[in-house]
Amino acid sequence: MSNSIAEYLRQGISPQAFMDGMTKNQDAFLSWYNKFEWADEDDRSFFESLQFRDDLRCEILAADWCGDVVRNVPVVFKAMEAAGIPTEVLIMEQFPELMDQYLTMGGRSVPVVIITDTGGHVLGKWGPRPSDVQAHMIAFKQANPDREATDYQDNLKVVRQQMLETYGEGTDYHNRIIRELRELLSSF
Repeated sequence: MSNSIAEYLRQGISPQAFMDGMTKNQDAFLSWYNKFEWADEDDRSFFESLQFRDDLRCEILAADWCGDVVRNVPVVFKAMEAAGIPTEVLIMEQFPELMDQYLTMGGRSVPVVIITDTGGHVLGKWGPRPSDVQAHMIAFKQANPDREATDYQDNLKVVRQQMLETYGEGTDYHNRIIRELRELLSSF
């Protein structure tokens, strides 16, 4: 992880521009965005208390074709809106050199939420998915290190199904993302 991404600040697009410009999965993205509700008033209060901090920025590496972006970024947008933290989206394909600084287990997985100070010094990151969902992919990668193995794709289908089941049908996973973001933001 880079210690500074100063050269990327103000290079992205606004959350609204990202949503308006989506060419894939826009309806699903907006559905998750509109379904967001604060499950815990203490969490809402925490994020709203950050409005008094002007030292934080949020840069999100994303792509509209990615299912994890569609599910998770609406929650991040809502949290950053409540916190008043300026947020930009950097389209993964337009910033490959930055993406390569934030690989997940050697792969390009989005979203990557990068929290910086106003000068671009990286304070922390989150993503690409809630830790309980990511645990399935970690176990898969450890058990399947050879991408060329004959059963790799079949095993990948199984783990993707497990991940969907862990996300669940409803919006409960939103609360898990909020808790993880709160923990991250509380650390600085």
